[in-house]
Amino acid sequence: MSSRARLSTVSARAPKPRAPHLALAATTERVRSGAFGPEDARHLLDELRRRGTPVPERALNGFLAALARAPPSTACRDGPVLAVTFFNAMSRAAGPKVLSLSFHTYSILMGCCTRACHPGLALAFFGRLLRTGLGVSVTTFNNLLKSLCLAKRTDDALDVLLHRMPEFGCVPDVVSYSILMKSFCDSRESRRALELLQRMAEKGSGCSPDVVSYNTVIDGFFKEVTYNSSIDALCKARAMDKAEVVLRQMVHKGVQPNNRTYNCLIYGYSSRGEWNEAVKIFKEMTRWGLLPDIATWNSLMASLCKHGKIKEARDVFDSIATKGQEPDTVSYLILLDGYATEGCFVDMTDLFNLMLGDGAKPDVVTYSTVIAAHCRMAKMDEAMEIFNEMIDQGVAPSIATYQCLIQGFCTHSGLLKAKELVFEMMSKGMRPDIVHLTSIINSLCKEGRVVDAQDIFDLLVSIGLHPDVFVYGSLVDGYCLVGKMEKALRVFDAMVSAGIEADVVVYGALVNGYCKLGRIDDGLTVFREMVHKGIKPSTFMYNIVLDGLFRAGRTVSAKEGFHEMIESGISVGTDTYNTVLSGLCKNNCPDEAIALFKKLQAMNVKINIVTINIMITVMFKTRRTEGAKYLFASIPASGLVPSVETYDLMMTNLIKEGLPEEADDVFSSMENAGFDPNSRLLNHVVRALLEKHEIVRAGTYLSKIDERNFVLEVSTATLLINLFSSKGTSSSVATVLITLGTDLLLLLLSMHARTSCCLPQMTSCNGSSLLPVSKSNGLVHKIVETCVLMMTNLTKQGLLEQADNIFSSMEHAGCDPDSRLLNHVARALLKKHEIVRAGTYLSKIDERNFSLEESTTALLIDLLSCRGTCQEHTRFLPEKYHFLAEDGYS
Repeated sequence: MSSRARLSTVSARAPKPRAPHLALAATTERVRSGAFGPEDARHLLDELRRRGTPVPERALNGFLAALARAPPSTACRDGPVLAVTFFNAMSRAAGPKVLSLSFHTYSILMGCCTRACHPGLALAFFGRLLRTGLGVSVTTFNNLLKSLCLAKRTDDALDVLLHRMPEFGCVPDVVSYSILMKSFCDSRESRRALELLQRMAEKGSGCSPDVVSYNTVIDGFFKEVTYNSSIDALCKARAMDKAEVVLRQMVHKGVQPNNRTYNCLIYGYSSRGEWNEAVKIFKEMTRWGLLPDIATWNSLMASLCKHGKIKEARDVFDSIATKGQEPDTVSYLILLDGYATEGCFVDMTDLFNLMLGDGAKPDVVTYSTVIAAHCRMAKMDEAMEIFNEMIDQGVAPSIATYQCLIQGFCTHSGLLKAKELVFEMMSKGMRPDIVHLTSIINSLCKEGRVVDAQDIFDLLVSIGLHPDVFVYGSLVDGYCLVGKMEKALRVFDAMVSAGIEADVVVYGALVNGYCKLGRIDDGLTVFREMVHKGIKPSTFMYNIVLDGLFRAGRTVSAKEGFHEMIESGISVGTDTYNTVLSGLCKNNCPDEAIALFKKLQAMNVKINIVTINIMITVMFKTRRTEGAKYLFASIPASGLVPSVETYDLMMTNLIKEGLPEEADDVFSSMENAGFDPNSRLLNHVVRALLEKHEIVRAGTYLSKIDERNFVLEVSTATLLINLFSSKGTSSSVATVLITLGTDLLLLLLSMHARTSCCLPQMTSCNGSSLLPVSKSNGLVHKIVETCVLMMTNLTKQGLLEQADNIFSSMEHAGCDPDSRLLNHVARALLKKHEIVRAGTYLSKIDERNFSLEESTTALLIDLLSCRGTCQEHTRFLPEKYHFLAEDGYS
């Protein structure tokens, strides 16, 4: 017991003592009112000692019991401790002549020791009780059981329950069993608790379990499964089955489950995603006339949100009001966080506004959740509005709130505001977290925003924080990623000057930076410096060096480095083997690559799909087509799954080998396996087919590009238009083009024009990003030339609507047709006797005050001066041309 609680028996002039029962009665009332403290205990002790008459047992026990149950107050922080201290002081001062004790007194004192977390002292009181011969009761033993369980002596407690209590003629009651069952559950021994419950329920046990007993075991089963997350799913299922068995047994024994019973089951099933079982339990709960409390609703919503079932969580939220309850702040927070996690920004904003409208008071966690979501969506102005509203409502921002805003402004180019917020939080006594600022620096560096990262680094230093090797390493890596090796070295030198030793990660960043720039000798110098300082190279660093050597064409040095790595005992992983295999392939050593691959297979070395892709490339490169097909076919047997790149390699190489039908088969197998082709694959295939003049087949894959709104790459469009513009292939290409959408035609037009004008290449397939076309650099003229060619060929083939579509697309793109185009189209149509359509283009010539070319005029005269169908259609031409059909005109 605390020395501060000791009582003095020394008293100066004291008032006349009252009768013991009156003194204790008055003092008990002060205890219940929370006004009794250690000083009062001293006065009472002196009064009883001076009185010298026996203290009535009932009055003393009542006083001690009231003190044992007294909640903490200003007068007395720990009633149980004060009760034991008072009793010990009374025993020493007055002795057995004044104190009249019974086993009830000792039971109370043992309970006080247990509440004060002094199980050893409780056991000592029990031993003293046995020596007095006053006898024991079930309550006494229950306090003993609590003390033993508190001391983690559950086996001793079980022995007392099953053997010692009967020896003393005490039959354990439901509280006795419940104490042990709760202790077993708290120790994650729920099955022992279940065995005890079943023993308790057996006939002749002397008592039957109540709802508390059943709830304890049910709750224990679910808690045990939750904590033991490593137990496999089957064990978890068995645990829940056991809990259900307990529930059924409980009902069978006539014990009505309460809210806590069903709350445990609902939470247990919902937290594991077993929603059907949770709903079943919920319905059973309502049949008993019980309704979940707000804690149940919240746990159910939290579980749903955790498993991504945000819509179902909202349904639960909406049903709370229909059940006559009101969502609390936690209810709103759970759903707001769920919406934010799933990226449902609009729903989150609507719910937050609903929360404010319903009069619910968001706390700092709620505000921070909403602010963080706005920051992730780059809505920094709105985030600051909510931040200011939060302050206006009297809710003080936390460090987490500031961190959300600081990270948001750093990520979305608001470094000045981020710095302001750092100094603002410091002015409020909150020190920025170096781990948080480090993560921002690391993220900015990985995005290539190393200048911004440097600003944050400088801020970090200026406010007195000390960067560690991870901060310096992030900055070094950032400069290396953007190729600024001199600045990376300056940061490295600053780190060393600050007394911080570089680790293998920092050296690895420098080596990687040099190798990516092709400065392999500088990279090797850093590598050797690291080894000289006693830092053991990692597998990753060796991979960087090997890759750099292969890229530089230094195959011999790379192979030496690979053997050195093995001899040094450095772990050689799949990535290392892939680096070596790929390097040998790119450096014209395919036979060595094949030999190494066979060796890996013989050694049962684990490979991945990247390894297979490399070897497929090697096989095709050496014209081992059958070997490549064998590797592709054996992928499932290796326990691997083809990637899109695998299908890309197979299809493009099969086409190059003159096997387009087999390439089509590979594409079909990809779709059947549930793989969706990406833009890169389709463009590769189209180019491979066009290069083999497989125009019709290429059209099939071009249509797939169009259907998926994928990008038509510059090289694909250029190749297609070049084929179209060349003699002998234009008709086939035009046939392909009619299967394509207008947007793709626009792209082809613009791409051809830009290619002809030697303008920068484009990669977007969205017509709006390419057009309207600038009228500079002869671009419009080139597009018009393209349209003349395409429309003329389409008209010759009788594809008139497609020709009209190209004209409309050209106009939509902002390219005005010139006189040459309109005359060309009009002549092509007249030659096909398409007088009506020709009239449309002749009208456009008139509208623009263009000249009718001599060859166009001659063709009109020839067609209209003779008798027949063409002359009959004269009325569809502009009126100025009607005279050409008059008799006798020559």
